[in-house]
Amino acid sequence: MKKVGRKVHFMAPEGNVKRIGEGSFIRLNNGNILFAFTEFSGGREDEDIAGISVISSSDEGESWSEKRVLFEKGENDLNIMSFSFLRMENGDIGAFYIVKNKDGSDTIVIRRSADEGKSWSDPQNCLNSLEKPDYFILNNDRVLKLKNGRIILPLARHTIYTDSDDLSVGELCFFVSDDDGRSFRKTDTELKTPFPNDKIGFQEPGLYELPDGRIWCYIRTLLGYQYECYSEDNGETWSTPEPNVFFSSPASPMSVKDFKDLTVAIFNPIPEHILRDDDAEFWGRTPYVMAIRKKEENKFTQEKLFYLEDDLNNGYCYPATFEGDGYLLVAYYHSNNTDCCLNSTKIIKVCYEELTDN
Repeated sequence: MKKVGRKVHFMAPEGNVKRIGEGSFIRLNNGNILFAFTEFSGGREDEDIAGISVISSSDEGESWSEKRVLFEKGENDLNIMSFSFLRMENGDIGAFYIVKNKDGSDTIVIRRSADEGKSWSDPQNCLNSLEKPDYFILNNDRVLKLKNGRIILPLARHTIYTDSDDLSVGELCFFVSDDDGRSFRKTDTELKTPFPNDKIGFQEPGLYELPDGRIWCYIRTLLGYQYECYSEDNGETWSTPEPNVFFSSPASPMSVKDFKDLTVAIFNPIPEHILRDDDAEFWGRTPYVMAIRKKEENKFTQEKLFYLEDDLNNGYCYPATFEGDGYLLVAYYHSNNTDCCLNSTKIIKVCYEELTDN
């Protein structure tokens, strides 16, 4: 299997910063590219102090500025994390992220910038239609805007038990906005694992709009594969989730995006060889591969698989992508020769010709 892409940037923890990752890209009107990401200080757990920082590139990702703080956590927040950019219908830049509250619950917020990131609105709660707080996950680089303008937030919801610190297994729910992100409502559909002994349930969903208008939802599980389901009504209802046996996977998120005339999927496969010990470090998140297909094709094939990372001594996860003119930037956590893949961020540049040169 061919390896593609080359490193253009690497950010490793230093000083009080212990974890850097879970980012998202956007093109500014002046041509520059922004990459925003989460920085954890004091520790690398999801509950540790974290804020959002940003770097920029003026040469199509070849070089990057020094980082600067974009958003800091509020005084009453545990942290803020897991970032997604989105260009809004009115031209604003939308910034979505998780606010972790001190009671253990999560809020998903949006902030807007009408001046290309120079100033930002106050955070707006996207989940204010809920009856009670819960633990929610919106992965980085996950907010989808459909061709008709609808915005969909794919969320994993874990009920907080009041009599313990435990959380329920994950269930999927979806929040939609039909007014360019000014308000959101929860759809009626919730998706649950069919297996009563499933330890984690459905987690970290992602979305992709197919050429025929259907929406493909792919789901992290502990069941050996990415599960998938489809919506034919813009995310209101969904088919029953089933395993996609092409996407063998540990409990790790996948990403599916457009790249010119291709659909690209980035994931951690489970190779059938004795060199892998899924009980070892990195939670099985190694190696890292990209599958491609033409947008009009119905399935991915083994013949169109490429390595992004083939070093089994490191782990990789939580990708973000950016489509440039003939290239794709991919940013992801890299273990950086430590015992945990939630460590550093690596950005690579994959050229279209690398994927299509036979």
